[in-house]
Amino acid sequence: MSGRRDLTALPKAHLHLHFTGSARVETVRDLADRHGVRLPDAFLGEWPPVLSARDERGWFRFQRLYDAARGCVRTEEDMRRIVREAAQDDAREGSRRLELQVDPTAYAANVGGITPALEIVLDEARAVSAAGATSVAVIVAASRIRHPLEARALARLAARHAGEGAGAVVGFGLSNDERRGSTPEFAPAFRIAAAAGLALVPHAGELLGPAAVEETVASLGPDRIGHGVRSVEDPRVLELVAHEGIALEVCPGSNVALGVFAEPRDVPLRSIIAAGVDVALGADDPLLFGTRLVDQYATARDVHLLDDAALAGLARASFRASRMPDTDSREAIAAVDAWLASEPA
Repeated sequence: MSGRRDLTALPKAHLHLHFTGSARVETVRDLADRHGVRLPDAFLGEWPPVLSARDERGWFRFQRLYDAARGCVRTEEDMRRIVREAAQDDAREGSRRLELQVDPTAYAANVGGITPALEIVLDEARAVSAAGATSVAVIVAASRIRHPLEARALARLAARHAGEGAGAVVGFGLSNDERRGSTPEFAPAFRIAAAAGLALVPHAGELLGPAAVEETVASLGPDRIGHGVRSVEDPRVLELVAHEGIALEVCPGSNVALGVFAEPRDVPLRSIIAAGVDVALGADDPLLFGTRLVDQYATARDVHLLDDAALAGLARASFRASRMPDTDSREAIAAVDAWLASEPA
């Protein structure tokens, strides 16, 4: 729009993107054809699908579609393609840093185990980072619906590949339906990850309210929280998040798609920013929600009425919350400042 700077040119970091959920719908259809997999109609007809996770039935439909897409990823080349295309898509949207979240157990059976599964992702992340505009690092994520002992095994695997640069593991997360499992039972896994210097980045505060955020802070000591948007329902919890310096990975598109909020305007983005919390906008699962990273910035501009200075502030916050090497982060933030200093279109 006239008088506003190009959001695709705004340098930004993408800190909340899941491996399978990053895939292009065309890629999933192609992989299904190659491997003789029958996809649910939701992937073949009108897209994106209509979803809701406000109840168990709605979450089951979301998870069924996600699992169907994941079932199309069957070879090393399939896995490399997902990483490569995620980096390409991010680069087109001005992302200079992608921290891609993956659960290696989901692909282990096809490639010889969790270690080869992770190493394939890391190797391709190094390759695409060297060849493209986006530096890709990896977050290893445990699943809440599996035993906490498995999370410890994943944390030890993540620790062996810990680093800061492209093609390294930079964080350890906890994902899936936050209404399942006991958060404190995953604390030993997070202690393993913390000892290795990894960022601690569990999901919380999307399907459940502020009490879940408070429990996550107390149990896991996170550096960032995936979502965390419902912390605004208790000012004391929102203040706790701000006081502890925890960044929130806010994904407006997925919040609305999953029925957490009815409309984009209901996502409490401005309230979180006003509380002094660093916000890194993320796309979560574009495969199922139909929106990518730059769409989240467009929502912040068009729905939440953030001006270019505030959007630049979000971009800076995304780099501060990332695990980019300090020199690279400073350069990226300087590029954000240059974007803001440029003349609007």
